[in-house]
Amino acid sequence: MISVKNVLVVLAVAFTAYLAARGLWWTASVPQPLVVVVTLAFYLATTWLCIFWEPASVRSPAHPAAAPFPTTLPAQAAPHDAGEAQTDGIRGPLPLPVVAQILALACAAIVPSAISIAVGETSRQAPFATWYLGGIGALMTIVMVRRRPWTAWAGIVLLTIASFLWMGPVNALALGLVGSIVWVTCAQLLVFSMDRAARDTSRLTRLQRAATGWQTSQVVRQRERRVQVQRALAVAGPVLTRTVAHAGVLTDADRLEARIAEGRLRDEMRGPRLLDDEVRAELERARRRGANVTVLDEGGLDDVDDETLGIIRAQLAEALRSASSDRLYIRTSPDERVAVTVVGRSPSMGGPSDEDSVDLWREIPHPGRV
Repeated sequence: MISVKNVLVVLAVAFTAYLAARGLWWTASVPQPLVVVVTLAFYLATTWLCIFWEPASVRSPAHPAAAPFPTTLPAQAAPHDAGEAQTDGIRGPLPLPVVAQILALACAAIVPSAISIAVGETSRQAPFATWYLGGIGALMTIVMVRRRPWTAWAGIVLLTIASFLWMGPVNALALGLVGSIVWVTCAQLLVFSMDRAARDTSRLTRLQRAATGWQTSQVVRQRERRVQVQRALAVAGPVLTRTVAHAGVLTDADRLEARIAEGRLRDEMRGPRLLDDEVRAELERARRRGANVTVLDEGGLDDVDDETLGIIRAQLAEALRSASSDRLYIRTSPDERVAVTVVGRSPSMGGPSDEDSVDLWREIPHPGRV
């Protein structure tokens, strides 16, 4: 598959091969041709190693094919660890391994001197002898892209010193040293700019996700509020209509219906996950016989699935069906084994001054946790 990464890799290989091939295009006799060939081979091996070497041991599982020349770079320009080459899921080049850095610096130190000695003093400024000015510059550009700026600039310093010694500062600057320095500078600026763009993109993505999450939660809350309002109107609407129609003069039956409607609304607001049709029917039956019922869900059932909730509700309806207490307290339990606690209290036989006695205590366990 053709991608920007593959195109850049091919261009890097082709360009460095072209620069090295210039060293074989001899237009004059070369005193030590074997040294030139070995030096060119060492240069090409080091350069291509810096392009392709990505140790599998440091490659991120989420990005097994991170390229040395990606289109999008991570947030940090020069991380010290391979794992830092990827930030917030944005792909980036893995930092160059230490061995490859050492070889690149050795290449920058050895190649200029080896070529200058091998071609002889009279040919040191010939095109087939000055190729290393662009060749080492291209190598250090690759090292810069592989997130080793200090190594890249150290290689440029070594190249500058060697070229100044073998051909003089003026000739070195005129024959290509300036271009190599510009390449490395542009590579660093490009990496920095793309890192910054990657950081901004990642930040905007997080903000967009947060905004989407907030908007979704607001939609859900609005839907829940609409459901609660509709349920409240269905429960309290008839009672309010009769109250308005009779100008507030209610019969005992109307007052009972008003109390039951109020209890239903409290149940729906305080313990919706405890309720189903069967439980609602038992709660209404208890209130019609005069019991004071309190339902409270404090979050103990938030992580319970619907099937388990059905089992808990069925046991709750059974407990309410057999209850005869004057006061019923139904609430979820923070205990890991107990889902719901049902407590019933009634006046003791000793008289009204005595405290109510507990005549019902039922703990409904979490299914499967007993």
